[in-house]
Amino acid sequence: MTPSSDSSAAPPEWTAPDGSWASSAANRRSMRGNRSRDTSPELALRKLVHAAGLRYRVAAKPLPGMRRTADLVFRPVRVAVFIDGCYWHGCPEHYVPPKTNPDYWRNKIARNIERDHDTDAKLVENGWTVLRFWEHQPAADCARQVCATVTRLKKLEG
Repeated sequence: MTPSSDSSAAPPEWTAPDGSWASSAANRRSMRGNRSRDTSPELALRKLVHAAGLRYRVAAKPLPGMRRTADLVFRPVRVAVFIDGCYWHGCPEHYVPPKTNPDYWRNKIARNIERDHDTDAKLVENGWTVLRFWEHQPAADCARQVCATVTRLKKLEG
């Protein structure tokens, strides 16, 4: 039997590629599979808002020069909608800190929350209405709020 065909040999230790903070190959696959847009909660909300007759931009920058994108943007009435993931945005109800590399993740989530607050402040400062929802909130409830806000602002505008 040759060494390469020995099935009892331990697999080689996994090493993260340069620039990756993944603690394992499985963790890296999981992280790479996370979507930044077109998530299930976003698609559910978009379907309901579209069915209500409202039109919007998807994954658009509300302000010129702003690096951040909103999940739905209603430019004429200046409404930006964000659907925040419970893990990535530190949901007070559902966020569970990971056991692996906790310092990195604590800082990462804190920066995400800080960026969310900064985004909201910049948009409000420029006359926008910001609607934020958690991914666990029922899409129908979120859609009702989006539709009511956009409809109210359209009436004020017109």
